[in-house]
Amino acid sequence: MTETLTPGTAPTVRRPLTSRRSARIVGGLLLPALVLLAWQLSSTLGLITVSQLPSPAMVWVATVDLFERGELTLYVAISTQRVLIGFAAGATLGLIAGSLVGLSRAADILFAPTLGAIRAVPSLAWVPLLIIWLKYGEESKIVLVAIGAFFPVYTTVALALRHVDRQLVEAGRAFGLRGVKLFAAVQLPAVIPSVISGFRLALAQAWLFLVAAELLGASMGLGFLLSDSGTNGRIDRILLAIILLALLGKLTDAILGVFEKYAIKKWA
Repeated sequence: MTETLTPGTAPTVRRPLTSRRSARIVGGLLLPALVLLAWQLSSTLGLITVSQLPSPAMVWVATVDLFERGELTLYVAISTQRVLIGFAAGATLGLIAGSLVGLSRAADILFAPTLGAIRAVPSLAWVPLLIIWLKYGEESKIVLVAIGAFFPVYTTVALALRHVDRQLVEAGRAFGLRGVKLFAAVQLPAVIPSVISGFRLALAQAWLFLVAAELLGASMGLGFLLSDSGTNGRIDRILLAIILLALLGKLTDAILGVFEKYAIKKWA
């Protein structure tokens, strides 16, 4: 950051180019644009056959076709709904469990080893069990997404609360704060950045678990579109589903990023 001085005027501060919003937007779009260009050139020049990698134009045609049928909007809406509901449930439970384990030594001893072992279970391992318990309905898919969202929040919150400044906690107690009041007024605001980071990791994990849920036993959604297109050899639709998952994941993460700035400014 540099300052410019002129006689009779206050110094003006020039922001680095990389800190400007326009530069960040252009820089963020640069790599996708280069990938799209290389993709188009490889298709145009015949470096890769369309049976292996359809051109961007073919993916666009598949997009328009599904949109005109009304399927694309429906699939996006259903998958987004599943992610949001599962994320809300899993993140809430993760926040509660992480708070208990992070604040209570007894809860840490009792729950942490078991939850740590369950966290290592792959997402697909839950699918047969949830199908047996909850059949092929919405409940099984939302529960699987909630499982994926639970552990990033639980782990992040528990670790953050263990490292809250002891002097800050003692200062809160000196003002008569105890229990829930101490947690809400002192400990939680101290770990707000870590909590939001856990939410963002949980949201990304929720999208990953959604695909696992919809690949098996779904008749609608982007995971179903992936599975059905793979069965029918529709690589253009497979690429479309992957692109949509990436865009939706980035969009929801960006929304949480805006909330993160607000939360840190207001509560941290």
